[in-house]
Amino acid sequence: MQPGDRVAVVTEQEELEGTLMPEQQGYFVLKLDTGYNLAFKKKTIKKVDVVQPRQAQKDAKEKIKQQKGLPTISILHTGGTVASKVDYKTGGVISRFTPEEVLDMFPDLKEIANINSRLLRNMWSGDMRTEHHNLIAEEVAKELNKTDGVIITHGTDTLHYTAAALSFILQKLSKPVIVVGCQRSSDRASTDAGLNLQAAAQIIAQTKWTGVGICMHENENDDVCVLLPGAQTRKMHSSRRDAFKPINAQPIARIRPKNKSITFTTELSPGSKAAIEVKPIKPLKVGMLYTYPGITSKEIQNYKGYDGLVLVGTGLGHFPVDKIDEFTEENEKVWQAIKDLAKDTVLCMSTQTIYGETNMNVYQYGRRLQEAGVTGVTHSMPPETAWVKLCWLLSHHAKDEAKKLFTINLVGEIPPRL
Repeated sequence: MQPGDRVAVVTEQEELEGTLMPEQQGYFVLKLDTGYNLAFKKKTIKKVDVVQPRQAQKDAKEKIKQQKGLPTISILHTGGTVASKVDYKTGGVISRFTPEEVLDMFPDLKEIANINSRLLRNMWSGDMRTEHHNLIAEEVAKELNKTDGVIITHGTDTLHYTAAALSFILQKLSKPVIVVGCQRSSDRASTDAGLNLQAAAQIIAQTKWTGVGICMHENENDDVCVLLPGAQTRKMHSSRRDAFKPINAQPIARIRPKNKSITFTTELSPGSKAAIEVKPIKPLKVGMLYTYPGITSKEIQNYKGYDGLVLVGTGLGHFPVDKIDEFTEENEKVWQAIKDLAKDTVLCMSTQTIYGETNMNVYQYGRRLQEAGVTGVTHSMPPETAWVKLCWLLSHHAKDEAKKLFTINLVGEIPPRL
């Protein structure tokens, strides 16, 4: 037997069939058809038979022929699991990024568009920084001059940060830019990679929608994906295929790739006729601070010297700033620390509730915070979008102007009504 062989295993409790993986720390490892790995102590195995020997991996080397009449889509890869699969020789993950490799993994794309594909970075999305957002935006702008739209493959952990950043950085878009991820790797039976990519490609090829969006599963079933607004979406589950949800907004469209059906929930707005502009985010110091029962003034003072700070408050946008008894003396110090910090740092409020809006005019908390210099009176951006927006505003506007623009809708990040 060798890794990659399909084997039948008989243990003391059950009989199973799957693909043999490399041995790990003395355990016999079997990849089930569900995509999950199962490890057995060797002493529990009674019998193993090879059902089918491993077939040698064939690299997709044949050049793809461009088909007349089909639109052209560029796929830019930043990493993640979309274009990854397991190498059964080593048990490690290998990545497939060329057009030939991508179409070999996702052959349905051939019928939708001519595909260009290249690698920008091969990284975990958790390692993303604003410099990567600028890089992606610049490369997207190049591709949009020669294609009908761009798909960006991305790890899911910070995918919504990237989509929000691109929504601000890419100005005057006249073509679609869609960020796609997957929660289950491409070699698993439960993968969502193929359907997400197919749905994104159909949006570009079959509609006139323009802007920055996210395309992922709408539910756990394998039949419908949604196009979500790039600056109003958040990852709301660590592992479900429908992890991404629009915040205080509706999906832009629902796509059923298997029957090529696309339904928009709103009217399409015309794209810009002007040339695309890339307005990057500067390497500023902008932080994000969540309040909690017991927060101290020292934590706020730690942000001295920062250009901006998003305060993620409770409820409508609150921090503990009132001294009401012998246990709340620190609250008064928190208020003073916020007031001192606001002299040189732009402070903006968001809310931990995610859904709903901030409104700092309702309770004394909010009014006192405004007195201290905190802006963000009323808006409905999730904290991540608020942070991205503040980074972008401070990159292109003076501090006083950035404060004014923070609660004004610029790129669809604040819906007209809840």
